Amino acid sequence: MTNRTKSPISTGPLHGVRVLDLTTVFMGPSCTQLLGDLGADVIKIEAPGGDSTRNIGPCGDVGLGPLFMGLNRNKRSVVLNLKKPEGLAAIKRLAKDADVLATNVRPAGMRRLGLGFEQLAEVNPRLIYASMVGFSQRGPYAPKAAYDDMIQAATGLAAAVGTASGGEPRYLPITIADRSVGLYAFGVISAALYARERTGVGQSIDIPMFETMIPYILGDHLYGHVFDPPKAGFSYPRLMSPNRRPYKTKDGYVCCLIYTDRHWDIFLHAVGKGELLKTDPRFANIRARTQAIDALYQMVADELVHRTTAEWRALLPESDIPIFPMHTFDSLLQDEHLAATGFFEHTEHPVVGKILETAVPSEWSDTPPTQRKPVPQLGEHTAEVLREAGMDQAEIDMVLAQGAVRAAPTRKPDPKEPFA
Repeated sequence: MTNRTKSPISTGPLHGVRVLDLTTVFMGPSCTQLLGDLGADVIKIEAPGGDSTRNIGPCGDVGLGPLFMGLNRNKRSVVLNLKKPEGLAAIKRLAKDADVLATNVRPAGMRRLGLGFEQLAEVNPRLIYASMVGFSQRGPYAPKAAYDDMIQAATGLAAAVGTASGGEPRYLPITIADRSVGLYAFGVISAALYARERTGVGQSIDIPMFETMIPYILGDHLYGHVFDPPKAGFSYPRLMSPNRRPYKTKDGYVCCLIYTDRHWDIFLHAVGKGELLKTDPRFANIRARTQAIDALYQMVADELVHRTTAEWRALLPESDIPIFPMHTFDSLLQDEHLAATGFFEHTEHPVVGKILETAVPSEWSDTPPTQRKPVPQLGEHTAEVLREAGMDQAEIDMVLAQGAVRAAPTRKPDPKEPFA
């Protein structure tokens, strides 16, 4: 999109888009990896200590732990010390030729560094400036830091999980807020790039975790409170039923989603209880079934335990009733469908050796994205990117000597060393 020095060969619908990635941990890196997967040239700007997730898990001692590996493929790593004026000058030089700057550094910190939107728009009026923050900057929570656990609690998700499971509030065992907001930010940035193609002008966008996750959750659970005054309580009963879970069979567990009129007709006749469709008012329609969902799901559980998973798959037509054996993480890696589509791939990483990667899930007829670049070492591409920005070797050597940049990993990353 922007004229610039030739960058590495890439493919995908976002080929030609350059992203300065000033994000760390989960939310921001998940967003920018999606951009990189679709062809954008993502330049990960790291502090001298590196992204803290580099240290976690196996190979964390070389800054290439499994969480970092899963969030930072198709990126180039540049180390800049933003506490030094030469480091700030370098990033402003890079911003002049960038399409997107993505950050989850708090806005006040970015402004103190001279890297706020207004400051960078002076050198690049086409810049899309995407700030991933905890909370809207228009309310009293604006200065608060936010993490996935905190947002799960703040949005009512942890309480809902506890209620549905009949236990104490708890967090989902995935970084659902980080990754959901990262996915939303990916869509927002893509839309902003489209808008810029129409107007020629960039813009600043705040993407708050709290406000993004609330409609995500209340879309299901505002329920009766959609109406004023409320016509029912909170929460979609089907989702909150303690019996909404994988069902135990004779030899395992299975998902068997019996939901529509046709599903219940097939299931009840299969288990010899077809007469209930006429005699039991709970089966009259979806509204009645929703009100009685706990008891109906318990009925399903009581039936499924008497046959094996294979017997149920043979008895219930999968073309009509969604039924699927429950995977574990281990069995998921052996899934026949994923094997047929080549979803998992063993590749050779130049530092840590053989790794397992997942495919880009979207499939394109004309601009297929490819996984082009392995997860980078800390500072692996510093000199390369600075040369692309127009710096000659003497200038690069000077800023290296001053400690404003780092061209290669020289020590174990210190997760306590932030951008600012």
